[in-house]
Amino acid sequence: MFLLDVVLVVLALSALPVIWRLAVGPTDADRAAALDLGFFVVLAAVAVLAARLDFPALLDLVLTGTLVAFLATVALARLVHRRSR
Repeated sequence: MFLLDVVLVVLALSALPVIWRLAVGPTDADRAAALDLGFFVVLAAVAVLAARLDFPALLDLVLTGTLVAFLATVALARLVHRRSR
């Protein structure tokens, strides 16, 4: 249990550079990459929390979130590519 708590703290700390890049990021591509990474940090935290609380129903949320994140990544990539022309 202690290890999972440490992993949750590390994930929370890894969200700080994501927030910074979202706020400061000089280009739209930087912001899109930060948003994508932030979404996956949240999904990883939910997965670790499912293991920590011994609540496997949260893993369905993680599976659905990864599918949504993939589609969002493709959409953001197309949007950034279109704007760069």
